[in-house]
Amino acid sequence: MSQNPEKRLSATEGDSLLESQVRPPQWEDPKPSDRYHLVVIGGGPAGLVAAAAAAGLGAKVALVERKFLGGDCLNTGCVPSKALISAARTVALVRRTREFGVRLPEDPVVDFAAVMERMRQLRARLSVHDSAHRFRELGVDVFFGQGRFLNGRQVEVNGAKLTFRRAVIATGSRAVAPAIPGLDSIDYLNHESLFSLTQLPRRLAVIGGGPIGCEMAQAFQQLGSQVTLLESAPGILTREDRDAAGVVQSAMERDGMRVRCDVRELAIATQQDAPAGGGGVLIRGVSQSQSWEGVADRVLVAAGRAANVDGLGLESAGVAYGSKGIQVNDRLQTTNPRIYAAGDVCSAFAFTHAADAMARIVIQNALFWGRKRASTLLIPWCTYTTPELAQVGLSQTLAESQGMCVDVYQEHFAACDRAVLDGEDAGFVRVLCRRGTDQILGVTIVGANAGDLIGEASLAMKYRLGLAKFSGAIHPYPTRADILRKLGDQYQRTKLKPWVKSLLRWRFGSR
Repeated sequence: MSQNPEKRLSATEGDSLLESQVRPPQWEDPKPSDRYHLVVIGGGPAGLVAAAAAAGLGAKVALVERKFLGGDCLNTGCVPSKALISAARTVALVRRTREFGVRLPEDPVVDFAAVMERMRQLRARLSVHDSAHRFRELGVDVFFGQGRFLNGRQVEVNGAKLTFRRAVIATGSRAVAPAIPGLDSIDYLNHESLFSLTQLPRRLAVIGGGPIGCEMAQAFQQLGSQVTLLESAPGILTREDRDAAGVVQSAMERDGMRVRCDVRELAIATQQDAPAGGGGVLIRGVSQSQSWEGVADRVLVAAGRAANVDGLGLESAGVAYGSKGIQVNDRLQTTNPRIYAAGDVCSAFAFTHAADAMARIVIQNALFWGRKRASTLLIPWCTYTTPELAQVGLSQTLAESQGMCVDVYQEHFAACDRAVLDGEDAGFVRVLCRRGTDQILGVTIVGANAGDLIGEASLAMKYRLGLAKFSGAIHPYPTRADILRKLGDQYQRTKLKPWVKSLLRWRFGSR
């Protein structure tokens, strides 16, 4: 009974402006060309990048989108969630003003409807980059409707047949709900319907301790909800190092959130079955062999994704797929060599920036006989909690599980002057290097602005700049990035072997 993601966007001013960009109500599909160099199915990040790049190179391109251009990223993912997180962080900072010697006459009052309308206005403002009108001006034929393959060379949409030389499937993924007894009996939220809220839930239960669940749980806690986060694994953010995820979990609990991990036997009762007079939804479960129950006004399900492959006619095109999405080779080519795929529909890296990078590989390989390989991509990621948690390359947990010999260098933000001055000194930076060298294999950053700091580490890894190079880089003082220089210095000190130290003592002692 979750809110239907197929319905029109809500009729606020911001949503009306958004819809005029990403699915204009009076839009008329163009007359199809006799043949397209590229037909793109899916107007999310991967599809938009592929269509714009191909058209910019002079190719004749058709873009087919079933719902709204911009995909999850613009409409129900990265953009609205980060706007909400920004507002939540502002509220949290106001509550901390006494730490900075600033006293306000009263606690902040959150106008949740205004927070959500701000989000919608900002989303609409950014939607111009993904608008149907912009892509038409780029020379792309934009079709709205369900696209499906008739065969290995044609796609049908709204009765029109689009013949192609090459095609790209970029239909992304969608939220799926786990099998929880009673869940279908309530009007639960997912990441698509969450941003249609106009009233702040007094009590919110979030099922799923992955990036989306953690980000939204903390944001709603900071905005004033009493949030309970439920995760079946022993800890949150299972893809990350346990101590890094622990820093985030501790921050959440300091915000007042209830975090329950290792949850088993989760069950949800209908509102009629909730305690008399209490209202809301009754939730029961077992954690660490102890039974518990609680009541929430709304439930957000943030556990599970599935690739959007239904209704595409993939069998007719000879495109193989499975439970993890469309099968592709390292050049992102499907089992039909004329058809490629990019983004969430075929990748374990469900990130906007990963979809963008994959689309660029597709253009080179599909239109120019390139041999670019997806396995060469170095993809960082970040969870935008407070503090943020970012990773690129190997984590320490993964390195240990693979039996790799690595040297570990670590600095805590408590030793970074800027972090201390800002009152945001929780967390650390950890660098893994190949044993006995300064070759960087992975970087973990947990702390404020980790998502920005990881970029410098990613650049160093991509261009094979060793950790020693950070020692020679000059950063403005005081900045958080200076912690990377400290790590470079830390490596340099390891080069002072005992015999070198003895030699230096002899030299300077001889004067």
